[in-house]
Amino acid sequence: MDFDFTRLPPQDRYRLLTNFIGPRPIALVTTRSQAGHTNAAPMSFFNVFSQDPPIVILGIQTRGDGNEKDTLVNIRRTQEFCVNMVDMEIAEAMILCGVNFSRDVDEPVFAGLKSEACRKIDARYLVSTPCAMECKVERIIDFPRRAIILGEVVEMTVRDNCLDADGRYVNPEVYQPIARLHADNYIVADRQFELKKPEGAEAWEAAQLTPPAEKTI
Repeated sequence: MDFDFTRLPPQDRYRLLTNFIGPRPIALVTTRSQAGHTNAAPMSFFNVFSQDPPIVILGIQTRGDGNEKDTLVNIRRTQEFCVNMVDMEIAEAMILCGVNFSRDVDEPVFAGLKSEACRKIDARYLVSTPCAMECKVERIIDFPRRAIILGEVVEMTVRDNCLDADGRYVNPEVYQPIARLHADNYIVADRQFELKKPEGAEAWEAAQLTPPAEKTI
């Protein structure tokens, strides 16, 4: 079957894209409202795109009436946001935070999530998240009904038991993030396995990276 995306209605494009591109990690984004409330919103149009600089990207659509969602309003004003990763411990609370509450509702409080002040930005992170990334806006790319936000990570707070003894890699027995598939379907990373390059791959890579030796007479 072929689908001409230049002719498809937006909802059909959404259905196809989100059905086949997945699983998509979930960012539970916390921001500070103008009145001082903490807003928390789950987003599956999210990922990391660079480590130097450390850039994460959010895609935020407008509401059905065309107005901007609270998270985007807050990000434009403060130029800051915090990404809280989601595992099964806070999965149900994450779903609650996705309700379109009025702007005076503190979603983490409503969902029973304890929060603490971030270290480098004026927002709060969720204490029970496996990992919280404090971000400053690098730029915002605006489309008619969506904003693409590039955020530079300036601080990361990791729950102690999520890392190995050396503090270098995640402990797969503890850190099992959930991700979104299609519609209301999610997946949890509780079955992990290794895929390594075949023996000899290093030599192939070295041949590509190392210039050939000059001939000598």
